[in-house]
Amino acid sequence: MNVTIHPKKLKGTIAIPPSKSLSHRAIIAASLAKEESIISNVMLSKDIIATIEGMKALGAQIKVEGTTLRIRGSEVRRISNVIDANESGSTLRFLIPIALVNKEPIEFVGRNHLVNRPLDSYYEIFDKMGIEYSHPQDSYLPLETSGGLVSGIYEIQGNISSQFITGLLFALPLLEGDSVVKIVGPLESKGYVDLTLDILAKFGVTILNHNYESFEIKGNQSYRSYNYTVEGDYSQTAFFLVAGAMGADIKLKGIVEDSYQGDKKILEDIQTLGAKIIFKDDLLYCKPSQTMGATIDFSQSPDLGPALTVLASLSEGISNFVHVSRLRIKECDRVTCMKEELERLGAKIDEEPDTMIIYGVPKLHGGIIDSHNDHRVAMALAMASLKMDGDLTILNADCVSKSYPNFWEVFEALGGDVTYE
Repeated sequence: MNVTIHPKKLKGTIAIPPSKSLSHRAIIAASLAKEESIISNVMLSKDIIATIEGMKALGAQIKVEGTTLRIRGSEVRRISNVIDANESGSTLRFLIPIALVNKEPIEFVGRNHLVNRPLDSYYEIFDKMGIEYSHPQDSYLPLETSGGLVSGIYEIQGNISSQFITGLLFALPLLEGDSVVKIVGPLESKGYVDLTLDILAKFGVTILNHNYESFEIKGNQSYRSYNYTVEGDYSQTAFFLVAGAMGADIKLKGIVEDSYQGDKKILEDIQTLGAKIIFKDDLLYCKPSQTMGATIDFSQSPDLGPALTVLASLSEGISNFVHVSRLRIKECDRVTCMKEELERLGAKIDEEPDTMIIYGVPKLHGGIIDSHNDHRVAMALAMASLKMDGDLTILNADCVSKSYPNFWEVFEALGGDVTYE
């Protein structure tokens, strides 16, 4: 599906979608607890559906009742020999170690860019532990494994995706012996690890965090059932807060001010660019502002890159985005793709391997751009239409279903004028 946006001011109050990061984690933890848990406020995006189906394949019983899930877990067992992660990196990387608690052969499959997202951290573990595995020479998926995890010392590089760490933290407490996850070098994306530790604690699993340098994990632990309501997603606020800075009047409901979410950094980043953020009466919003160029570090929050690239492109002066290399291994290379698409609309951006240099312009012109099948690219570029002097057509705009299935309905409810093709 393609959409054409006829630029209009956006105004209104909306409930922000539930956190995808917390939804994944809560579903997995509940699926490993033997009594029933109720997980409330879940949006059934493609990624979340992939995790639900993946945990069903590993023995969980999950009943969907609107936005509520009733989950009765079990010990890890194979109901299916194939786990389909679709396009979800979280589903794939979280579930690989969990599946390997059981020693039976299993296959992991996925779609589109996910087949090329790295799994080397797990392959190194497999090699050390003698776990047999195979995958095509030119891609990471499909992945076939045979063998199981054993307790011990696991080393993970701190500058790769925290999803590998989270996968191990879910699985290792279920093994017979004690384990340690050692982090080699500084740990990036600490906020995502904090989310994992918080969910694990709620579901009865204890892990000792030694200053993010190592995690000590007792074996033979049991997950306990827990009723959990998923809070609003800070990564999704980014698009609407950026819109607010550029002149929209959008107030957001459902955001927890003292959240553990690492993407809460959006509040700091937008203010660094000169905008004003307000939390009032349980509403979050950004006031229209003349934003200025600034330096922003993305080592802890790569998902904020697309939205902030749009805002920096329309801010006065020069912005330096540093530690952006992890933006390159998402649904697309978000550094190059955002540069290419925004430059089609009149932006000026230079890129280096780990840096973006963005030269602000006062306005963009309309045009035709490609989402690169990346939900965050599509939503970020939609907000760029607020400062355009012509219509904007986004190709493959239905990719938003990965995380925000009703995004375009919400965009229209806020006053957006959209034509669908």
